This record gives sequence, structure tokens and C-alpha cells, in this order.
Amino acid sequence: MNDSEREQALLTALTTEHFVLQTSRSATVTESVGRATIFLSLLSAALIGLGFVSGTGALVRPYLGAVLPTLVVTGVLTFLRLVQNMVENEVDLERMQRIRAYYHERFAAGQEFFIDAVSGAGTAQATWSAVGSRPGRAQLLLTTALMVGAVNALLFGLGVTLLTALAGLPTGPAIGVGSAVALLAFAAQFAYVARASTA
Repeated sequence: MNDSEREQALLTALTTEHFVLQTSRSATVTESVGRATIFLSLLSAALIGLGFVSGTGALVRPYLGAVLPTLVVTGVLTFLRLVQNMVENEVDLERMQRIRAYYHERFAAGQEFFIDAVSGAGTAQATWSAVGSRPGRAQLLLTTALMVGAVNALLFGLGVTLLTALAGLPTGPAIGVGSAVALLAFAAQFAYVARASTA
């Protein structure tokens, strides 16, 4: 195989890989939306159910005792998978940027095509500029994973508030303890996402 044939074969392989990576990114986004939708639908159904049983005081405690743990477990599992999807998406985007940088260096010298893939090549800035974002911890707040994480934190806080109120703590302090737990839970999830993120 001569150099021309080898380069043509490489270009074909890179084009195919670019397409596969884009398809993979689309699949991770679709899965993330689906998982978040299922979790939020479950939460919505639980709140509707709470509305039905709230008229009967004897049913509220058993209902919350069954539903809150289910929501917490489902929320945590959803959060963990959304973080995995986020990381997969970042890795796919970084690989696509490498291919785009090759296109620029090999075929678009002196042109503006794929220039964003070459500027600061290999950095998070170069990778995320392709999708109009800037890397940084503040961007993590906009992810689906941390949206679900915020709901999880509220559920943790609610659970602790209810448990401390049932243990005899007055309402005000119980809410204070629950709020503190919610903030800690959100901070822990934020730290987890930040550690997992390649940005």
C-alpha cells in the first residue's frame, strides 16, 4: 500500500469514526433525557399520590415511608448514570476534536475550517469551544446530572426533616436540620460531578 492509499484509508477511517462518535454523543444525550424524564415523572406521580392521601392523616406517614426511600434510591441511581453519560459525552467530544484538528492540519492549511479544534489543541477550552461552552465548575450547574442532584438534595432534606420531626424535634429546628442536610447533599453531588468531569 503506497502513501496515497494509506492516507485515503486513514481519511475514510477517521470520517467513519467521526460519524460513530457523533452518533454516540446523540445516544448519551437521548439516554440522559430519558432517564431524567422517568425520574421526574416518578416524582410527579409521588406528589400527586401525596395529594390524594393527605386528606387522611393516618395514611400520610406510611405513604411517605414507602415513597421517599423509593424516590431517593431512584434519584441516586439516575444521578450516577447521568454523570457517566456526561463523562462519555465529554470523551466523545474530545476525540471528535482530535479528528477535526487532523482535518485542519492535513487538508485546510491556511483556511478557517476546523480552526477551533486547533486553537489550544488538547485543552478543555478547545474541546468545549466546539459546542459554544467554556469549561469550568459553573458550567457543571447546567448539567442534567446536577439538576437531578438538586432534586435528590431536596428529597434528602425532606426525609431528614420528617424523621427529626417524628423524633420530637420542634418544626423550626427540624426544618433547619433538613435544610443543612439538603445543602450538604447538593455539595457532595456537585463535588462528585466535578471530580468525574474531564473539563
